[in-house]
Amino acid sequence: MSQAEEFEELRPLLFAVSYRILGSVSDGEDTVQETWLRYEASPMQPTSTKAFLSAVVTRISIDVLRSTRRRREEYVGPWFPELMLTDPYEDLERSAQPTDSLSMAALLLLVRLPPLERAVFRPRFEADRREREELAGRFLEAFREGDVGGLRELLAADVHMVPDHCGKAPYATRPIIGVENVARVCAAIIPPSVQTVDPYEANGQPGAIVRDRDAKVLNTLALDILDGRIQAIRAVINPDKLGQAGRLADAWAVTREANQARWPRIDDVKWGYG
Repeated sequence: MSQAEEFEELRPLLFAVSYRILGSVSDGEDTVQETWLRYEASPMQPTSTKAFLSAVVTRISIDVLRSTRRRREEYVGPWFPELMLTDPYEDLERSAQPTDSLSMAALLLLVRLPPLERAVFRPRFEADRREREELAGRFLEAFREGDVGGLRELLAADVHMVPDHCGKAPYATRPIIGVENVARVCAAIIPPSVQTVDPYEANGQPGAIVRDRDAKVLNTLALDILDGRIQAIRAVINPDKLGQAGRLADAWAVTREANQARWPRIDDVKWGYG
């Protein structure tokens, strides 16, 4: 097997390692490419190519993480990893990474660790896949319909809904906490007339892509499910993190339209008297 063929065989693993450290699809791909360039230029013939490349991609990822730390410290509001809506190498099984270790919940745990610990930590989140998919389907249906009662039945008592927008979209910065608050916000956030909600698996977890009527992307949702209830709803709204999902909508324009649908100007209301 040639050097290039051996590298391509290991590429999914290298990407998974980098993505877990950086929480960014684009940075992960760039790091894998840098790993190849260093491998190609190296005069070494490692005993174990897999071990050698894993070490190289980890070192490069840690360097990138340290260089971007200041940017994250200045981030407006909560920061979430970029959701992996598609596997860049279409072979996540070959990455030797448990799918749940790439979930949003797992990645958020990793964010709290120092870079070196982040490189070796292996969290697992066990849940029945069929149960998760069924519950997510019911939630998304209630979300589409604006069904407050239906949403209440599916949410955990301490559920929280958190947006990641970095001030680049018209949404609240603070988390929304509690069944009643989350259910009402989900039911009222955008009328069905100006949005569609498409189920989508991201990072091996149930979620959705929310689009406007022109099929342009507004945001993505990731659902944390445990014990038969939705524990957290994480909305990635920052347009800088949505490019892989497709063409982007103008979130400000959609919000203005939604507000006008809820509260029309008094001049537009036709009053009738008997």
